[in-house]
Amino acid sequence: MAGFGLWQSRLNKTTEDYFLAGKTIPWIVAMGSIVATETSVLTFVSIPGLAYHDNWFFLQLAFGFILGRILVSFILLPSFFEKGVQSIYEIIGDRFGSGMQKTASGVFLFTRVLADGVRFLATAVIVQAITGWSIPTAVLIIGLVTLSYTLLGGIRTIVWLDTFQFFLYLSGAVISIVFILNTMDIGFGRMISDLASSGKMTILRWGEGNPMMNAWAFPSAFIGGTLLSFASHGSDYMMVQRVLGCRSLRDARKAMIGSGLFVFFQFSLFLLVGSMLFQYLEGMELKKDREFAYFITTHLPVGLKGILLAGVLSAAMSTLSSSINALASSTMNDWLKNKSLTLAKQVSLGWAAVLVGMAVLFDESDTALVELGLQVASFTYGGLLGLFLLSRCKTNFHYLSPIIGLVGSLGIVLYLKTTGIGWTWFIGFAVITNLVLAFLSHFIIEKMNLTKNHDA
Repeated sequence: MAGFGLWQSRLNKTTEDYFLAGKTIPWIVAMGSIVATETSVLTFVSIPGLAYHDNWFFLQLAFGFILGRILVSFILLPSFFEKGVQSIYEIIGDRFGSGMQKTASGVFLFTRVLADGVRFLATAVIVQAITGWSIPTAVLIIGLVTLSYTLLGGIRTIVWLDTFQFFLYLSGAVISIVFILNTMDIGFGRMISDLASSGKMTILRWGEGNPMMNAWAFPSAFIGGTLLSFASHGSDYMMVQRVLGCRSLRDARKAMIGSGLFVFFQFSLFLLVGSMLFQYLEGMELKKDREFAYFITTHLPVGLKGILLAGVLSAAMSTLSSSINALASSTMNDWLKNKSLTLAKQVSLGWAAVLVGMAVLFDESDTALVELGLQVASFTYGGLLGLFLLSRCKTNFHYLSPIIGLVGSLGIVLYLKTTGIGWTWFIGFAVITNLVLAFLSHFIIEKMNLTKNHDA
C-alpha cells in the first residue's frame, strides 16, 4: 500500500490532484471508496455483535440510508458540480460569506475528529483482542502505516485502495460464513431456516413503546436513517469528496446511490455472520463488541485468522486515510485558502497526529461502539444539513440568520439528549430548528429595520 502511494504520488502536481484526483475517478471506484470509508471497522466489531445478542433490527437504518442518498443526489450534488468547488463549504461561503464558510468547516472538522476517534478506538479494540497488543500500540501502528500512503498519494491512492480494502474485508465475512457452515456440517438453507424460525433475522420493530423514545422502532429508525444519510453524505465533506472527484454529475449520482445499495448488502452480510455465530457458539455469553473477535481468535485456524485480521486492518485504514485527507482539504480550502501541495501534506500530517491522539484518549462506554459513532455525528449533522438547505433558498438572509439557526440546531440536540428521545430523531429536529430560526430571525430583523427606517 505504501508502495502504491509512492507510485501514485508522481501524478500529484496540484492540490486539486491531491484532494480530487483531477476529477478522473471512475464512478464505481468512488462508490467502493464511499462504502469503505463509512463502514470502517465498526461494521466488523459492532454489527455482528448486534445480531448475536438480538436480531437484524439495524437494517431499518439501512433502508433509510438508500433514500437519503437519493435525496443528496438530486438536491445537493447539482449545486456542487455547477460551482466546481474543491470544498463543499465554499457553497456556504458564496451564499452567506467567508465567516459562515469557516463556521461550517469548523463544525465538520470537530465532528470528524470526534467520530473518527470512536472509529479508531473500535479498530484498536479488535486488534488488541486478536494480537494482544495494547490499545495505544495498535493505534500507533495502524496510524503510521496508513499515514505513509495517505501522505504520498493523496485521494487518488486512497479511493483505489479503499476499493481493494472493501473487497478484502467483505471476503472476511464470507470466509466466516463458509467456515461456520462447514464446521457445523449444515446447509446454508437449513441455517437460514433455523435463524428465521428463532427470530434472529427479524428486521422490523413496530409496536415497542413510543417511537419517539425508542430509536429502533421502525418509524424512528427509517426516518432517522434517511436524515442521517442525507446529512452525512450531503454535508460531511469526507463523504462528498469522493463524488466530487468523479468525471460528471451523472457519475457522481451513480456512485452515491449505488453506495446505499451496497451498504445495505454489506450490513446484511455482517448481521448474518452475527446470527450464525450465535448458533455456532450456542449463545454463550460474550463481552460487548468482542463477539466476532472472540470467534476469530479462538476458532479460526492460522491462515484464515490472518485474512480476517487483514480485513479488520483494511476497514480501519480506509476510514482513517479518508478522514486525514478530507480534514486537510477542508483546512486548506476553507481556512488557509492556500494551493501549496507541500503545505497540504504538512496539514495532513498534523491531522493524522490529532486523530491518533483522540483515539488514545477515547475510552469505551456501555453503548455499542457503532451506536456511539452514529450518535456523535447526530449532534452536528442536522445543523450542517440545515445550512445547505438554506443555501438553496432564494431568500436574501441577514448574515445573522444562518448563525442563529446553526446555534439553535446544536442547542436543541443538547436539550433532546436530556429528554430520552431516541437519537435517530436528533438530526430531524436539528434541521427543522435551523430552518425555522433562520427564517424567523430574518423576518424579525427585517421588521426591525423597516420600523427603524420608517421612524427615521
